[in-house]
Amino acid sequence: MANREAIMRIAEANAKRTVTLPDGTRVPALGQGTWNIGDKPGSRQSEIAALRLGVELGMTLIDTAEMYGEGESERLVGEAIAGMRDRVFLVSKVYPHNSGRDRIAASCEASLKRLGTDRLDLYLLHWRGRVPLDEVAEGMERLKEQGKILRWGVSNFDVSDMRELFETPKGAGCALNQVLYHPGSRGIEYDLLPWQRERRLPTMAYCPLAQAGSLRKGLIDNETVRDIAADRNITPFQLLLAWCIRGGDVIAIPKASSENHVWANAEAGALMLTEEELRRLDSAFPPPTRKLPLDIV
Repeated sequence: MANREAIMRIAEANAKRTVTLPDGTRVPALGQGTWNIGDKPGSRQSEIAALRLGVELGMTLIDTAEMYGEGESERLVGEAIAGMRDRVFLVSKVYPHNSGRDRIAASCEASLKRLGTDRLDLYLLHWRGRVPLDEVAEGMERLKEQGKILRWGVSNFDVSDMRELFETPKGAGCALNQVLYHPGSRGIEYDLLPWQRERRLPTMAYCPLAQAGSLRKGLIDNETVRDIAADRNITPFQLLLAWCIRGGDVIAIPKASSENHVWANAEAGALMLTEEELRRLDSAFPPPTRKLPLDIV
């Protein structure tokens, strides 16, 4: 009973913490990423259980891609959402070399088959390739007309790419841009985020916890981060997630391959940082004062 009550409490909090897409659809500010999920057969059942728990806790947006494990992540997600598809906002991404008019439909169909569904809620161009942007937008709009996808967007686009996309005949149909974003990578705040905010175009932040390695360690071991987390009786990871979604128009998609991590991530949805805490984090991780190259992992 205690677990059920906790699930309901956290799910209710996450249901209130949403981001609005251009068509008025509201999605949770905290979703679930699946990069590197599905790569290890021995972890499959625990990863499926983690995704299903995340949905129960209100993190109903799940992001995947045909690139992740060359389809293995999509297959795992498909198994995880079986029986609960209508509760999930499902996102996948197409390889740039599959985004041309003669390949995008087949690529989308393959993703749908692996995911065990008849439509994607959002389909993203994974990064910019050689296919002209007007052709990508045309293909995406055709998939919308066919009901295969409900919305489309892009990933790893800098502000110059976004401007060029929106100058194409159907480019304004883009619903979202997914980019790297966390306190140690704030370059998008200089020009990309303002440009998107002017157009009410949300951002999806991948690797909001800086994935792994020295940068992640530098974030969670930072004295300011640890002090604020200790004062709030939360983990540094939860603090970083709360920071990422603080503005109301950024969706964070942390990956969690265990149920314990899912619980911790989901609880961050209820955290609202104070102005003083944000000032302290700005001092520790200063916002950009000039144009920086777009960070990509």
